[in-house]
Amino acid sequence: MKKKKLALILGGAVLLFGGMSLGAAASSQLQEIKAFLNGGLKVRVDGNIAQLKDANGKSVLPITYNGTTYLPVRAVADVLGVAVKYDAQANEVLLGEQLEGVPIGRENFNNTLYSKDPSHTTLNGQDYKEVLYSAPGRNINYTALTPNGKYTKLYLQFAAIDKDVEHIEIKDLDNKALLKKVEGITPESGMQTIEVDITGVKTITINIRKDKDAGYMIPLTTSYYK
Repeated sequence: MKKKKLALILGGAVLLFGGMSLGAAASSQLQEIKAFLNGGLKVRVDGNIAQLKDANGKSVLPITYNGTTYLPVRAVADVLGVAVKYDAQANEVLLGEQLEGVPIGRENFNNTLYSKDPSHTTLNGQDYKEVLYSAPGRNINYTALTPNGKYTKLYLQFAAIDKDVEHIEIKDLDNKALLKKVEGITPESGMQTIEVDITGVKTITINIRKDKDAGYMIPLTTSYYK
């Protein structure tokens, strides 16, 4: 229910995030505007008027600009019980539960198999939103990731579709070294998480040995680097 409420608010107004420390790069994207603090607007959650407050507990007001009302995202997240965080390095506002590391989709990857089609991104009732997807009958047995030596671990999620995958080999492309081999991945085993040591590795290749009738999925959102 709280996720649905947040989606409704996001759909109705752009949210402002208070308390951010912006560097020079981010500041170059700022544009000065003339807006109005809207003290007359009330926000109700489950029928009750919510008190919007910043991280220090100080009351904050909505802002109205060009006919659109903007709500402070931290305050709205707090009243809905949704986790919120600001990633200064990426200049991103993060809402909801976060992974322990960096999703592989945040770094460069071979996008030949990239898909956001819900029929490709959903497995066993979970929608992974963005994936590398090879349909059964499609004979693409290779993809690549580029962590650029920034991480020490890869937690790769992988699922076989329709038929068994004989094995996958995860390699360091530059040093031509096998990092990990996993055998016998079946559709019945669901989504598998494979932990790989990638210290110093710049480019990772993923080679899939399978029957032509087998497909596979690699989520870009829940596979991650650490």
